[in-house]
Amino acid sequence: MASKVSCLYILTVVCWASALWYLSITRPTSSYTGHRQISSISIARKNVSFGNIRTRPINPHSFDFLINEPNKCEKSIPFLVILISTTHKEFDARQAIRETWGDENNFKGIKIATLFLLGKNADPVLNQMVEQESQIFHDIIVEDFIDSYHNLTLKTLMGMRWVATFCSKAKYVMKTDSDIFVNMDNLIYKLLKPNTKPRRRYFTGYVINGGPIRDVRSKWYMPRDLYPDSNYPPFCSGTGYIFSADVAELIYKTSLHTRLLHLEDVYVGLCLRKLGIHPFQNSGFNHWKMAYSLCRYRRVITVHQITPEEMHRIWNDMSSKKHLRC
Repeated sequence: MASKVSCLYILTVVCWASALWYLSITRPTSSYTGHRQISSISIARKNVSFGNIRTRPINPHSFDFLINEPNKCEKSIPFLVILISTTHKEFDARQAIRETWGDENNFKGIKIATLFLLGKNADPVLNQMVEQESQIFHDIIVEDFIDSYHNLTLKTLMGMRWVATFCSKAKYVMKTDSDIFVNMDNLIYKLLKPNTKPRRRYFTGYVINGGPIRDVRSKWYMPRDLYPDSNYPPFCSGTGYIFSADVAELIYKTSLHTRLLHLEDVYVGLCLRKLGIHPFQNSGFNHWKMAYSLCRYRRVITVHQITPEEMHRIWNDMSSKKHLRC
């Protein structure tokens, strides 16, 4: 007889397929507008406030948790917390990550906590599906802002807030996206090195030195009245970066007094500049698509634009050929 978890998993997959088919026929994505409440989700909300802030916040981040995993770090302190930005329809991507590099049990003796970050969707059907998924896997956190591209900064700040509130004793945190392949061996053993003393005020990734794009047709358009300077501070590509866990609370507190920008990675860079923390360049973090080869992927930490199917193929190939030399 199939286990309860297996039955729930099968039910979730079937429900996801049915819901997405229904939405694709009757509810195109472009029509998901408005700010309807999620009446079907019954989750205990936890409001969190931080002390020692003397001035009135301009970005109070006054959102409630709709789905939370407050006890995820209680039994043991994670060496690494992985925060993965995702959207409601990306169930296949989340499942591929759970079954490959994001599996919390990949490394014996090294505690890893994997969490997927979401806002709320304007469509209650998708919210219900994510709620069911959360009940099975217990690796999703949701706040009650609308999930959209322009709210990616809020999503990352939610992750920072969660770490600072519920997992502040973790050693390191990774923020990445659901279409990223992560070479966990390189990340754990070559970069973070569990047997060494944990760093403090540490931040690394693919560092970008650039300026605002003023072309309104660009995905990364930045209005002059929102950011008048001609250069951004150095920032790490949002496709993947690593920081020591103490930085999570520092960034979150700083964000309360820093004008919000919709470009998440740029905004984190602004907070780092205020904190006097300089991100370190690491060429192992790739923010582009890279054709697969075993030897090439062994040299990197992240690769961008990877589909769920590719995720499985790459992971299986690299796992089964660890004995081969390049």
